[in-house]
Amino acid sequence: MYIQKTGELMAKKVRAFELKQALIEAYAVNERMNQYLLENVDDRAWRAAPPGGKGRTIAEIFAHIHNVRHMWLVVAAKGLPIPEKLNRASCSRQDVKKGLARSAECCAHLLAAALEKPDAAVKQFRPDAAGFLGYLIAHDAHHRGQICMLARQAGYALPKKADFGLWEWGTHWKELGYL
Repeated sequence: MYIQKTGELMAKKVRAFELKQALIEAYAVNERMNQYLLENVDDRAWRAAPPGGKGRTIAEIFAHIHNVRHMWLVVAAKGLPIPEKLNRASCSRQDVKKGLARSAECCAHLLAAALEKPDAAVKQFRPDAAGFLGYLIAHDAHHRGQICMLARQAGYALPKKADFGLWEWGTHWKELGYL
């Protein structure tokens, strides 16, 4: 593709847009953001009690994200090897790192398979794979917000660079090699 710039024609590298690939990449970037947050949460905040003693700890929220994926995989991905649930009361940061990576990989396979179907169906989810992707990303993003808030309330806010880094979609996309 060529673009006009100050009277000259300049070549611009453009990648053809493919919707299925873009959706899978969007999910991968979402998971990269989960891992980025996990990497940047202060160790002291990991099991800090939530305000008022009610609700989940940061560790429990991360485990919940994985366990909800596990639930959907059990329902919709029969035949795929499904990672084990995480014990929210005892999971380590390393357990969560591995669990999230594995459940994200399985969900990506589920999405890719659904996107190959004429109706893009995901078993037991309506309306389709695009809606399922939206659900997964919205769920993760909601809990990333909770984690950031809990860390701040516990006195261990994310470093500013990491806080802003959660919004660097393009940077995370490039880190994953999609450019």
